[in-house]
Order: sequence, then C-alpha cells, then structure tokens
Amino acid sequence: MDSHSLTALSPCCRFRSVKRIYAVLAAIVALVVALPALAHHSFSAEFDGSKLIELKGVVTRIEWANPHVYFFLDVKDDKGNTANWGCEAASPGSLHRQGWNRDSLKVGDQVIVGGYPARDGAKLADARRITLPDGRRIFGGTPGDGGPGDPKP
Repeated sequence: MDSHSLTALSPCCRFRSVKRIYAVLAAIVALVVALPALAHHSFSAEFDGSKLIELKGVVTRIEWANPHVYFFLDVKDDKGNTANWGCEAASPGSLHRQGWNRDSLKVGDQVIVGGYPARDGAKLADARRITLPDGRRIFGGTPGDGGPGDPKP
C-alpha cells in the first residue's frame, strides 16, 4: 500500500475499515457510559457495619437525587460543638417504594438517625432508621445492599 492507503483500497475494503473504526468507537462509548455503574459502591466498601451510631440533629439540607438521597444534620457532641453530618439513604425510587415522599423529611426537622459511619472517618453515615419528629420510624437503607438491619422480604 502507498500513502493513499484508504483511497487506494477498493470501495468494499474501505467500507470494512470504516465499520471497524465505528465498532471501536462504539465500544469506547459503551465503556465510558458503563463507568458510573462500576463506581457505585457496596455497603461494606464504604460503611462500617460493626459500629452502629445514633445521630440526633436538625436537618439542614436535603439532596433528593440519584443514585442516593442525601440529607444533612447539624449534630451537637457532648462538648456542645456542632458538626454537620451527611446521611446517605437509598435512591429516590427505592424510598418512594418504601413510602417516602419529598415531604417526609424537611429542613428544620429534629430527627434521630440510626446508622453506620463511613470507614474513612468522614462525617458521613449510612442512614438505616430515621425517627421523624412525629415519632414515626422509617427505613432509609437500600434493600438488599447487604448492610446490617436490612429488612427481610
């Protein structure tokens, strides 16, 4: 072949070369699209299931978005210092199926969260049980994620 490699090829060969290029590009796009799914973590990869903690605090922010709903609490420690904790719950769809709606938890609510802390020491907890201001208790975990306290079907 000379410097005009693709133009010197017959139309049939050029078509096969273009098909291969498109196949490689499609494979790269498929891999890039799949990366977010690979990044999703299991319960035990991020949280310590052997250390149940209880957080009592006021809801300061709620992020109702996939892949997890996060809400944040201002929690006072024994010395009166306040720390803002992130609480990870299940996905919006999973929480809806468990009876949650966007009004289940509101900024300003005083709640109690039973959950498990992040392994890396961050102020982040997997929120398994949430006691609402009216005393109702709701499950916030992802059913089937392998975490402690997962309700049995």
